[in-house]
Amino acid sequence: METDLNTVHVFKTNIDKISSAATLSETLDNHLGIQQWSIDYEDIDCVLRIVSETLNPDTIKSIIKRLGYECQDLP
Repeated sequence: METDLNTVHVFKTNIDKISSAATLSETLDNHLGIQQWSIDYEDIDCVLRIVSETLNPDTIKSIIKRLGYECQDLP
């Protein structure tokens, strides 16, 4: 399956531990607007990548921030 690069949103976060992301995992896994997501725990920026054809970056940042994490756009 090919992913349209316009649907991949990339963010700098402070999500630095797998165990601390349990609620986050449940939220993102169950969100109908999110097709796929991942966090690069080895990157100093704890990069969050989300594939969504319907959600815009501001909506995604709002979801992450409501869960208590920092979230900023990465170019």
